[in-house]
Amino acid sequence: MPAPLAIFFTLLFLWICVNGDDAPPIPTPRTSNTSVDAPDPRSAIGRVPPFQPPNAVNVPGIIQVPGYRPHSPYTRIDSWHYGRVPFRHTYVASDDDDVDDGGCHEQCTKDEFACQLSCTCIPMEKRCNNVVECAESEDEAGCEPVCDENENRTLCQGTSECILLSWICDGDNDCGDFSDETNCVNSPNCTIEQYQCKNGLCVHKQWLCDGDNDCHDNSDEIDCPKNRCQQDQFTCASGDCVSLHWQCDREPDCADNSDEAECPVELLRCGESEFQCNNKNCIRKDFQCDTDNDCGDWTDEDSCPILPTSCSESEFKCSDGKCIPDRWHCDGERDCKGGEDELNCEPHGLRNCSSDEYTCADRRCILKTWLCDGHRDCTNSEDETDCQVNCEVDQYMCKSVVNTPFKNCLSRKHVCDGIKDCPQGDDEEKCPTRRSCKEDDKCEKICITTYDGKPACDCPLGYLLGEDGFSCRDIDECMYEQDPVCSQTCSNSAGGYACGCMSGYVLRPDARSCKAVGDSATLMFANRVDIRQVSLTGSNYVSVVKGLHNAVALDYHYEKKLVFWTENNMRVIRSAIINTNNRTDVIRWGLDTPSGVAVDWIHDLLFWTDSGSRRVEVATINGTNRIVLAASDIDKPRAIAVHPGDALVFWTDWGPNPKIERANMDGTRRKSVIFDQLFWPNGLTIDYTESKIYWADAKHHVIEKALFDGRDRKRVVTKGLPHPFALTLFEDAIYWTDWHTKSISSVDKMTGKGMQTVHAGIQLPMDIHTYHPSRQLRTFRNHCGGDGGGCSHLCLPNAAGYACRCPIGLSLMADGRTCKETLDKLLLYTRSKDIRLKQLNPRTHLESLDMVSYKKVVPVQNIKSAVALDWDHNSNSIFWTDVDKNTINRAFLNGSNQTVIVKTNLITPAGLAYDWMTDKLYWSDYGTNRIEVSNPNGTMRSLLAWKNVDKPRDIVLDPKGGLMYWSNWGANPSIERAYMDGTHRQQLIVGRMSWPSGLALDLPNNKIYWTDGGNCTIEYANLDGTGRTVLISEHLTHPFGLDVYGDEVFWTDWETHSIQAANKYTGQNRRTLGAGVEGLMDVRVFHKERRSGVNRCSKNNGGCSHLCLLKPGGRTCACPTGVRLSSDGKTCTNGPINFLIFAHRVDIRVVSLDMDYMVDVVLPLPPLRNALGVDVDQKTGYVYWTDTAERVIVRASKHGEHIETVIRKGLHTVDGIVIDSTGRKLYWTDGGRNSIEVSDLDGLNRKVLVWTGLDSPRAIALYYEGGYMFWSDWGTSAKIERADMDGKNRRIIVDVDIKWPNGLAVDRIEGRLYWNDAKEFTIESSDFNGNDRRVLMKEVPYPYGIVIVGQHIYWTDWKTKALHRADKSNGKEQLIIRDNLDGLMDIRAIQSEHVIKDVCNANGLKNGGCSHLCLRNPQGFSCICPTGLLYEDESDPNPKICKRHPDNFLIFATRDSISMISLDTPEQWDLSLPLKNIFNSIAVDFHWEKKLIYFTDVNNNSIRAINMSNTSQMTDVITKRLDTPNGLGVDWIANNLYWTDNEYKVLEVSRLDGSSRKILLSGLTEPRSLALFPAKGFLYWSDWGENPNIERCALDGTQRKIIIDHDLGFPNGLTIDYKDRRLYWTDALKDRIDTSDLNGQHRVQLIPDAKNPFGMTQFKEYIYWTDWYKKSVMRADKRTGQNVTAVTSDLEMAMEIKAVAAEKQHGWSPCKESNGGCTHLCLFRGHDYVCACPDEPDSRVCSTTPNLLVELRMPSHYPSYYDYMDIEVGTAHKTTPVSESNVSAMVIAVVLVISIIIIISVIVYLCLRKRANDTEAKDDFGDGSGHISFHNPNYSAAAAALDPDRRPRFQGIFKYDKHQDRLANVYIPEGTSLLPPPPPPPHRAPPRPSTHDDFEPVTLHPFA
Repeated sequence: MPAPLAIFFTLLFLWICVNGDDAPPIPTPRTSNTSVDAPDPRSAIGRVPPFQPPNAVNVPGIIQVPGYRPHSPYTRIDSWHYGRVPFRHTYVASDDDDVDDGGCHEQCTKDEFACQLSCTCIPMEKRCNNVVECAESEDEAGCEPVCDENENRTLCQGTSECILLSWICDGDNDCGDFSDETNCVNSPNCTIEQYQCKNGLCVHKQWLCDGDNDCHDNSDEIDCPKNRCQQDQFTCASGDCVSLHWQCDREPDCADNSDEAECPVELLRCGESEFQCNNKNCIRKDFQCDTDNDCGDWTDEDSCPILPTSCSESEFKCSDGKCIPDRWHCDGERDCKGGEDELNCEPHGLRNCSSDEYTCADRRCILKTWLCDGHRDCTNSEDETDCQVNCEVDQYMCKSVVNTPFKNCLSRKHVCDGIKDCPQGDDEEKCPTRRSCKEDDKCEKICITTYDGKPACDCPLGYLLGEDGFSCRDIDECMYEQDPVCSQTCSNSAGGYACGCMSGYVLRPDARSCKAVGDSATLMFANRVDIRQVSLTGSNYVSVVKGLHNAVALDYHYEKKLVFWTENNMRVIRSAIINTNNRTDVIRWGLDTPSGVAVDWIHDLLFWTDSGSRRVEVATINGTNRIVLAASDIDKPRAIAVHPGDALVFWTDWGPNPKIERANMDGTRRKSVIFDQLFWPNGLTIDYTESKIYWADAKHHVIEKALFDGRDRKRVVTKGLPHPFALTLFEDAIYWTDWHTKSISSVDKMTGKGMQTVHAGIQLPMDIHTYHPSRQLRTFRNHCGGDGGGCSHLCLPNAAGYACRCPIGLSLMADGRTCKETLDKLLLYTRSKDIRLKQLNPRTHLESLDMVSYKKVVPVQNIKSAVALDWDHNSNSIFWTDVDKNTINRAFLNGSNQTVIVKTNLITPAGLAYDWMTDKLYWSDYGTNRIEVSNPNGTMRSLLAWKNVDKPRDIVLDPKGGLMYWSNWGANPSIERAYMDGTHRQQLIVGRMSWPSGLALDLPNNKIYWTDGGNCTIEYANLDGTGRTVLISEHLTHPFGLDVYGDEVFWTDWETHSIQAANKYTGQNRRTLGAGVEGLMDVRVFHKERRSGVNRCSKNNGGCSHLCLLKPGGRTCACPTGVRLSSDGKTCTNGPINFLIFAHRVDIRVVSLDMDYMVDVVLPLPPLRNALGVDVDQKTGYVYWTDTAERVIVRASKHGEHIETVIRKGLHTVDGIVIDSTGRKLYWTDGGRNSIEVSDLDGLNRKVLVWTGLDSPRAIALYYEGGYMFWSDWGTSAKIERADMDGKNRRIIVDVDIKWPNGLAVDRIEGRLYWNDAKEFTIESSDFNGNDRRVLMKEVPYPYGIVIVGQHIYWTDWKTKALHRADKSNGKEQLIIRDNLDGLMDIRAIQSEHVIKDVCNANGLKNGGCSHLCLRNPQGFSCICPTGLLYEDESDPNPKICKRHPDNFLIFATRDSISMISLDTPEQWDLSLPLKNIFNSIAVDFHWEKKLIYFTDVNNNSIRAINMSNTSQMTDVITKRLDTPNGLGVDWIANNLYWTDNEYKVLEVSRLDGSSRKILLSGLTEPRSLALFPAKGFLYWSDWGENPNIERCALDGTQRKIIIDHDLGFPNGLTIDYKDRRLYWTDALKDRIDTSDLNGQHRVQLIPDAKNPFGMTQFKEYIYWTDWYKKSVMRADKRTGQNVTAVTSDLEMAMEIKAVAAEKQHGWSPCKESNGGCTHLCLFRGHDYVCACPDEPDSRVCSTTPNLLVELRMPSHYPSYYDYMDIEVGTAHKTTPVSESNVSAMVIAVVLVISIIIIISVIVYLCLRKRANDTEAKDDFGDGSGHISFHNPNYSAAAAALDPDRRPRFQGIFKYDKHQDRLANVYIPEGTSLLPPPPPPPHRAPPRPSTHDDFEPVTLHPFA
């Protein structure tokens, strides 16, 4: 048919169908009584408060703004930006007579007005009579004001204000939009650079559309383009701007969420018990907020409550961990979330008020400055009574109805103006009249007649009548305090004034307020996880830095475009260039809890506070040079702000004594400026124009301000501040963040009025700053000059100029500018919370700065209680002990490179000494009573002295003499001496001692000095103990630390809090080096005079393999603790030979049995989370352990090397583990999966031995000699079982009188089994059959692990927190080996000398001849196949060879692994393939004939292949031009590989090896899953785009069509049942599984409530799918959807799944024969095939014409079931391959003809159906036999009526039988009806409404 003719008929039919009916008219809604347009809410002056014309009063939704801006709450002054409304109005009639009643039932007449809110009627004459009759003033809304010009009034056109004519051009904004102040005589015309506002004002053109109402009538902000977003921003649907890279980041940033619309659907979804990290990792939810970086990007620790690890002594700890000052406890206000700070409080008297405080009636104290300030601070408001209120000199005070301090002050211009402004109207009483002055009048300005007729004088505005009653004197408006006339500067003039602005500001057109010069300001704030910028109006919203971890404080450098912030999780201060993500660590060491940061933009300095280390510090802006400004008398420093011009730095401190302090920028002249009535000073900012500080108090809920010295303190905001955190200023407004409201708010900084919310919905707003050049003026003087003051390192400004400062340890030279390159003699001392130093002998005034006013604190972090101290001059390092954290630490003198070198097995390390000759570290431990040594990095730790060591305190060394000395505080205080190897111990000084604390050696004079805190003396003696002498005994209160240098002795004193020095010979010449220093501990003198020299350990470590220790006249080789020295005296064995090893949850410890001491040593393993089971391979020494938190089994060497995860998948709760060192096997129990498994030691060949009848198996033990394994089960029916080591011959041996069997141990010598019972509190034993049972011990508190060694039994106990030992025969001779250990778990004994013969490798056999596992049994051994594998010959009575892979199995991707489940064996256990470097696998498929498994990895964008026969072998197939391959399919006939690419939006094909790549389809939306039917030439894929669908095409990409496009969410998991010709898919959004035929017809919801299904496959009678929510592989009947069961569970993100079997890949196509004769790609299309060439030519010549033609008919030598053709193919029919060049024309022609025919057919059908509907109702037939029949589009009722017994060509597939409650399924080819025609119904039934047109109405069983 020609195209024009087709179009004509189409239009004709369409006109006939459509022209029959007319559409009904659409009713229009009635309008209401009135319609008032809401005024623009944007600001009238500056940005606070919003502009609102007076006629907007009572209009819903408009913010009501008061008509006054008082500086004091007692005054109300008519502002110059607000007008008034006269009382008379006229009524404006409505044009709409059809008045809407607003939903009221009563109708009002036309003579009445309808009050819609109250549903009442009032007479129409009461409309606009200035009397409110209706609710919400409806009757007075929309009334037009009348202005009587005869009364010298005029109407403001823009605001409808009625003002006096005399008010025009008087400088006051009476109209409200400044229209009365424009076009005045003195006002100039707008220049070409200016814009003329509608009210006549002139503003700069660059002010247009900047979000600021500069015109005051908003005309400069009208008709602005909605989209003002920059190129790097995203425009929200609302018009707001957000950063472009915030789009599609899974976090809605636009208010309307439009930035997350139309985004690619995030594929990854974590399970119900998991947390999804930003890097797409999934972790367990219980790992969130545990301070560990489990995600790898810290996102699991973001947005967590900011809670300290512990509270200090001066703090109260809330139940949620929050710390509050202790003074808040029982203060009458709930500060803890649960209110526990106010529980159990006793009434107590309040303190007496100070002289500057006022005492309320309830005895509370308030500042006297708070009296009569308008805020009720006392409970009874007595602070606001009897207040004397004064108005300004030109104001009138209105009368008050009641006696109240709140008065109304009225501008004189409004007195006697005809309008009553005062509440009592007294401003219009006794009004005078103006008259002309006569010659005899003495009036200087104006003559009046008073109300009683007397002549008098008056003065115009701006003047005040003099005392003589005639003259006028000028009023100085600049002195107004209640309401300043200017926002910044003011100059008075005769009768007026002039306003001015500071540098960086210009005067606005109102001539009173100032506008900052430059671009529009923004607010930059931290939000924990990012730093953002938002415009002052809240509309423009952009990112500065994203992906942060607990960002708290921030500041910026405007000129350098740098932003600085603190990240508390990382303990770092960082910077980045704004609008980039290139971050730099500025300060990365010595930080604990950095709370505030401030940038000095003039001198390029960075200041910060640290509430953890209690310091205020400063550094150059790049962090290179750094010093501490303040560290004394600081508790919780928080906010910080700097004033570079005045060289001042301010900070807040909310510790026990809250205060705001000030100091010069060099730390000098420090003072507290605010210290009274301060509770929790959080935010702090500086007003550079007024030289004032503003702060927010989160406890008192107030914002206050004061001068820099603390005077003139005033409150600004007292309401609406639940929890202010930080604040900033801009122009005339304050902006602050609030934790409670999660918002940014603003208020006028002068009046505290006009509060607005700028931006809300912030996650957790932290610090905030205004980003604008006016906040960082460059006009301030640079105190250091252009050359940095000539300072070599650091120039710090001060009031006088500047001061040069040096980094820690360096001192200034005589020039006062240059720092010495080498360290001087320093006095080092520890305080409980920090380490400090000072110059020992300062030579200049700068060096002799007082310790208290200026101290150098070594910037190290996390010090809790530092005690001992020593130093290394070679590396400029210091060492110190922390007795609270039980650590030994090291750092450089400048605080950098801080490390913990010893952190285990320390209780109270009180003494520390460094051996500078051999580079060793010695220490004494008061808690463990040990003397130990190690390398300076903490390695090779060795025990030197432990016997009869009684509370050792200090320790000192004489390396040259090879001696060490230490003091004991025990029962017999003494000083001991020994060789430095711990031998030759002797008591040196005994008797007349109490607390010998500090020790010091005077080696040149062979003297030892010590302090005694009990005797209050300092004494000395010779090094041999003779010549004991008291050096100082007077005026010593409690000496502690001690050192000797030069001719002086130095010590610290606990009582006097001082460091003192005296002559070491006489004790005379005492001097105090520092006083008032709290918490003093050790003291040391750092110098460069230590000489190493040559010693016996200098050369080749003295020939020692490990430690070389000095002794008099020689050296000793020593070994690490527990390791025996070999007979050569030099070499240590490789660890202990016989030892105990036990798990301690967070670490693994070893107790050597080779030594005469039993000391546990922590193995140097990586951090553990929950180590339970542990054992050792005796041949290699490798330690194996289980970690149930990580769900892994790991191994490593005893030295912490070669760490390897042996089993990382398929584990849940592995409590027990045991190593078969002889048979080289690993056994374990899994209480979560209730299984017992075995594998090779490398984790390969894994086998499930027991998986039934288990209920929480725990301990496991082996008896290799007998071939037995034992395990305990403490489930519902507790028991101990035994089986052969191959899992056979299982039997219960103990199940009576047993409840919680925890540990098991085998006594090989006596052939007995031991166990402990934590419920029966016993330790018992029996023989291996459970007989001869004996109770060894009773009342054991809570035993867990147990082991037998020789004659002893060892066990761990949870309650005693100890490792115990007893005699194994009678339980006596009990001994505690180690105590004070929480969480002791399993224990094993290693006896390396015990060797057992391996039966699998005896008699010339290798692995027993087994192909896989050779497992011991009582008879010898048996060959066992790994889980899922069968033997090659099942009929063999003694099989040895296993198949290389299962015959039928499921393969599925689990994110970082590929797993399989064998369907050949009954256990159906999931196993991970031994593959590495898999990051995010998604899709899988296979090629059975070639034994290959293919999968995609979307993280590294690759397609890989795995060899089925060797699953550890993996090769890359596609690695280039690939991004997010989500779908994968294998054409096993043509040997082609298909995939979808979600990033490139293509569907691509290649050969199996990745060659010959060709894009078949491009321009796809969100292509996902893929499924192929190679024998029919079909290719299916799902699309997750805006309109989700499932499409089909031929294998060459042609014949494309959408087969399903309705009711889809996230269609995925496409799979084909090749036998039954059915298509199945999952829908993760709809939470169901659907099926249809291959054409998309006859769709059925098979499983309507499958939650979060993803991948799916079909095998035999079942479908299998992966479930993200349940983390399982599920199975159900493929026909009915019933019998839903979990095949396996606890999977980590199971993705796509495929059933792998030979029967899944049958079929034939011409491409199977010699690739169809094609050179490259052979693509079958069902009816023919094509040869295709790759997109990129390769070395071979490609041809689209086959070199041989293959017939379409399948050759006879193939099995018949290979033929999937639905039509018979004649013998003579041959395939004619079509080249690609001819395909397009044919397709276009066919599509055009078919489309025309379909269109005409549809129109005809619709017309006929429409007419039939007009004449009669449509009939339907029901089934009375109980069968529900499906609608059958192919069924012909006429044909059935002619031959009722004739069966259709295809029998139906789905049929629901009500009587049997089941769904039957019979196979049919695709494209046919699902059911046979139903029998004729006995009666007619009404048509049944359809719920889904494209679903069959079938009832299915719910998801099990």
